[in-house]
Amino acid sequence: MTDLVPAPAATRVPPGPPRGGFPLDAGTTLWAGPGTGTTERWLRTTLGAALGIALRPGPEHARNSVELRVDGTLAPEAYRIDVAEGRGAEIRGGGPAGVFWGAQTLRQLLGPDAFRRAPVRPAAAREIPSGTIEDAPRFGWRGVMLDVARHFMPKDGVLRHLDLMAAHKLNVFHFHLTDDQGWRVEILRYPELTGTGSWRARTKFGHRASPLWDDRPHGGFYTQDDIREIVAYAAERHITVVPEIDVPGHSQAAVAAYPELGNTDVVDTGALSVWDTWGISRNVLAPTDHVLRFYEGVFEEVLGLFPSEFVHVGGDECAKDQWKASPAAQARIAELGLADEDGLQSWFVRHFDTWLTARGRRLIGWDEILEGGLAEGAAVSSWRGYRGGIAAARAGHDVVMCPEQQVYLDHRQDGGPDEPVPIGYVRTLEDVYRFEPVPPGLTPDQARHVLGAQANLWTEVMEDRARVDYQAFPRLAAFAEVAWSDLPAPAERDFAGFERRMTAHYARLDALGVAYRPPTGPLPWQRRPGVLGRPIDGAPPNV
Repeated sequence: MTDLVPAPAATRVPPGPPRGGFPLDAGTTLWAGPGTGTTERWLRTTLGAALGIALRPGPEHARNSVELRVDGTLAPEAYRIDVAEGRGAEIRGGGPAGVFWGAQTLRQLLGPDAFRRAPVRPAAAREIPSGTIEDAPRFGWRGVMLDVARHFMPKDGVLRHLDLMAAHKLNVFHFHLTDDQGWRVEILRYPELTGTGSWRARTKFGHRASPLWDDRPHGGFYTQDDIREIVAYAAERHITVVPEIDVPGHSQAAVAAYPELGNTDVVDTGALSVWDTWGISRNVLAPTDHVLRFYEGVFEEVLGLFPSEFVHVGGDECAKDQWKASPAAQARIAELGLADEDGLQSWFVRHFDTWLTARGRRLIGWDEILEGGLAEGAAVSSWRGYRGGIAAARAGHDVVMCPEQQVYLDHRQDGGPDEPVPIGYVRTLEDVYRFEPVPPGLTPDQARHVLGAQANLWTEVMEDRARVDYQAFPRLAAFAEVAWSDLPAPAERDFAGFERRMTAHYARLDALGVAYRPPTGPLPWQRRPGVLGRPIDGAPPNV
């Protein structure tokens, strides 16, 4: 019970000399109380398959059994595991999610074999040590953002990513579905969004200053049934999927598909294609009624696919050059009585905040949506540092802390020459472990607006699943502990103890087939010699 990741709140073992535990074997039965169906199914299909045991239904209070029950005296995501020698294991959760997180901990107690897809030692009994674990998350939003616009991840990779999140008790999947380089979700009323917008002719290999190109067409998209499957798969794992549809910037793929969405009075939008390089495209949406109606149609279909409370609208890095040069955009600024182009972006975001609110949803966007004023119910993803999150929390807005200087996992993990396509600041495993989501200086009331934290994976230089694995792990395990466990202040955290626990956790990642970065550095096939990156020297600013 000492090698768990994330670290539980409390662990107690029976006093006296070490005692035996509970052997999980072919005769073990499973009793599932009301509200525990998702965990019951997961235990049989995932844990049972890994260990080669059936976990047949059995009576309540039987010997040699695993029992699942909801206990309303616990917080919704809290759980308690009691393992009695020779008798069995009981998992109590404050709600269905709490029971499921308890089952994830039970899996870790069973050793690396429990993380495989089929048994490697089918005749062996796995002993769960006797004792009690009590645990609950620090934050309700424990998120990971995956960018599938820059490099598309096929559906099976997304489902695997959700499994990896569940194994680390992460519960919000921020699904970045649209950008300049590709549109990844089927919209039935606008088929060219995927017919044209989901494919680009070639792709920059490395940083945008790199001279290298991959001349193969790249793309792909998820059908609406794919999305329904992903959302249902996530829900079975108590993960909420928050979709992101970018407006009004990061929209060149949409404009390439439907040129009338762009600023046609200053740019020949009919000549645009899906962007094949990285950076910030200057081709943004036009501030017209037609564009508003078009995206209302997009969001209507998105709401039908994603039941999440929050819908992410991007709102970041919107270049204003075309609006400044556009007579139509300038006329709209005058018509609305706005001060400038920043006000026009705020108007755009506020429109969709009002539209989403009227449909019982909440808008969330990157911290640029604070510029020009923010609608009352909107929430903020604070990515440019802590400053945006602090301002939002002080103004009474909910915040998800994801500062790029701390938890952008596309940033390099080491300063060595073998690090593949080095981007940004060095963010080591220890750096991520010492990330603190709640910035100092907030009052307790303001701090309550910090919903939680999120690690972001932008995939410009992650061309496939193995590269995503490399950038995410092992740092995502450290982030998961920061988001789940009630850790002391960053300087007081026991990183040496976390490293010791990671020794056991690497074996679990190996069993899962995760292509993580080893502590000793990248393996030969993980390197990308000669591919230009964008390293930034020195410590990142704490802004």
